[in-house]
Amino acid sequence: MAIHKIYIDREVSGNPLIPEICARLNLPAETVDSYRQVFAAVSATDDPIAAGKQVLFLTRNQGAFIKSCPGTREYLCCDYQILHIGTYCSMDCSYCIMQSYFHPPVLQFFVNHEDLLAELRRLFARQTISRIGTGEFTDSMIWDIWTDLSLDLVPAFARQRQAVLELKTKTTAVDKLQKIDHNRKTIVAWSLNTDRVIRQEERGTASLAARIKAAARCQRWGYPLAFHFDPMLLYDGCEAEYRKVVALLFDQIEAENIAWISLGAFRFMPPLKSIVQDRFPESKIVYGEFVPGLDGKLRYFKPLRIELFRKVASWIRDHAPSVPVYLCMEDDEVWRKAIGFTPADKGGLGRMLDESAVRLCGLNPAGLG
Repeated sequence: MAIHKIYIDREVSGNPLIPEICARLNLPAETVDSYRQVFAAVSATDDPIAAGKQVLFLTRNQGAFIKSCPGTREYLCCDYQILHIGTYCSMDCSYCIMQSYFHPPVLQFFVNHEDLLAELRRLFARQTISRIGTGEFTDSMIWDIWTDLSLDLVPAFARQRQAVLELKTKTTAVDKLQKIDHNRKTIVAWSLNTDRVIRQEERGTASLAARIKAAARCQRWGYPLAFHFDPMLLYDGCEAEYRKVVALLFDQIEAENIAWISLGAFRFMPPLKSIVQDRFPESKIVYGEFVPGLDGKLRYFKPLRIELFRKVASWIRDHAPSVPVYLCMEDDEVWRKAIGFTPADKGGLGRMLDESAVRLCGLNPAGLG
């Protein structure tokens, strides 16, 4: 969706990034005293969720920029850390949890980058491995259309050996990455799905072929890559279509350039169901065989998840036997039946991925502990 208006938090109105962003967008801008004014304007529309994607609120992050991934104790987490650069997304996926996570959701970008970079420097000073991503509450690369965020982040990570940055996207907005000296400390990652899912459920995103083509460009520029089959959807014919995705991926991407691949099945908190029904009346994704999980989310019946994970993991291994394949937010039983082992067998999921980052990205192995 296109942005129609910019709101500027009065507290950051003197920030040097503001005129640069406004000049690129060339849109009406209004200075406000509180985010509540923006939320009120969005809430007054017929579709606040869509309206929140059409305004950009430039403000400051009042809290920490680096946060632990909000996993749950009931399922295995990868010990990821989030770099909280902003919220929400200009694309419109039917299953997006942010539709019910923020109230109402608004596209926000945090401009106090001096605080962000200072926090990163403190993290780099620690002698431990860190995997950090910007794609938890937003898409990592939509911001490169309007800002120079990657031109700040990628060089900052390139100058150290303790942490790796993962930029996760459904776009092809990678042009700015071409001439940056990244020193292999930035992993560029794509969310992948079948053509049918992308066409029917992921409005405004790049096609599967375009995503893989963009990944191939980053591969030529020397970036490590990662891929996330998440959320995988169950429907008639899905297995054959996911197999085609795997084949297309490895037709253009070399296994030796992939840091990791994750698999995750569609899961959602119950309030999302009515939102999907209202905003995406043609979507059938909330009518599958779901049961409540230990974290309160509705999940596909466990045997169905296991069977899909097992097959997709085996197809990936046929092409890339040494690339770590991991499950997002699943328990030991699903791991053992679908992948053949549990993370505890290999020292924990976090350590598995840390070791891959050391091997592929040149992080300091002493940080593994």
